[in-house]
Amino acid sequence: MLRFLTSGESHGKGLLSILEGLPAGLAVDEKKINSELRRRQLGIGRGPRMNMEKDSVQIISGVKKGLTLGSPIGIFINNKDASIDKLAAIFSPRPGHADLSGALKYGFKDIRNVLERASARETAARVAVGAICKIFLEVFHVGIESNTLDIGGKQDFEGMAHQVDAARNNNDTLGGIFEVTIDGLPAGLGSYVQWDRRLDGRLAQAIVSIPGIKSIEFGLGAAYAQYFGSEVHDAIFYKKGKGYYRKTNNAGGLEGGMTNGECVVLRACMKPIATLAQPLDSVNILNKRSAKASVQRADISAVEAAGVVAENMAAYILTDAFLEKFGQDSMAEIKANYLNYKKKIC
Repeated sequence: MLRFLTSGESHGKGLLSILEGLPAGLAVDEKKINSELRRRQLGIGRGPRMNMEKDSVQIISGVKKGLTLGSPIGIFINNKDASIDKLAAIFSPRPGHADLSGALKYGFKDIRNVLERASARETAARVAVGAICKIFLEVFHVGIESNTLDIGGKQDFEGMAHQVDAARNNNDTLGGIFEVTIDGLPAGLGSYVQWDRRLDGRLAQAIVSIPGIKSIEFGLGAAYAQYFGSEVHDAIFYKKGKGYYRKTNNAGGLEGGMTNGECVVLRACMKPIATLAQPLDSVNILNKRSAKASVQRADISAVEAAGVVAENMAAYILTDAFLEKFGQDSMAEIKANYLNYKKKIC
């Protein structure tokens, strides 16, 4: 089983990840990991911290001379802004953030104890983990990419940029929609036999766990409600040497909780950033009096960055499903099992 944990606060010393379950013998290029981290920091609407933090990884365990050992991989990302002990306490929660619920749950008076961990800064650690999983999937010619489809109701780059500028000028924020596509997966990853093994459910949980994500759909998604079944189900064809294939992909590459050999397509919606320069009404949790929500350094929009995080979370889930199917101990074993399976299904 593949699994990972992250640790760290937004303004703490750094972010730590432990990834366990990757096979021995995978060549890991830190430059590829750092490239994914840089992609996470880009995009229209990003805030000033993206210019401050130049994220890069230190792999502190599980890799020797560039090859995985099969043991847990330790990954550290340094925070340049490690000012957590100097920052002022916060008492007015932001609507739309984890602030109030987190403070009530854990009994905090200082809301900073919540927002430091609930911050999307934590997703840098996820991207580092996912980047290693991308390296694994690349061995099997699996490609993952994302595209921003909508920001503030606009679908073209110029319109999106204009909306972000307008939001910045109005001390406001924007959300939007991104799409992730995964090509090159064989049919049969995931399983229909238990609810928690269905791959679409596992992908959905991983994507919706990204801060700010409020909805997800696969393939045709919500548009399925508008059609007859005869209009939308993807007819099946077969060609020797190619195997089974479809001429349409309304299912988004997933049927019955499993990959069907077509491109996996998912879209997710990110809500506007909860921190507003012109804050909404809130309540001071110490005296219960009306107050304005706290104002923190934040993005205007982070939809493009969220798409990059989603790519890497999807890479993690798909790598886990890949290892379930083809083995987990060594790259040589997995490659042999994968090739035998590909021959069988063609």
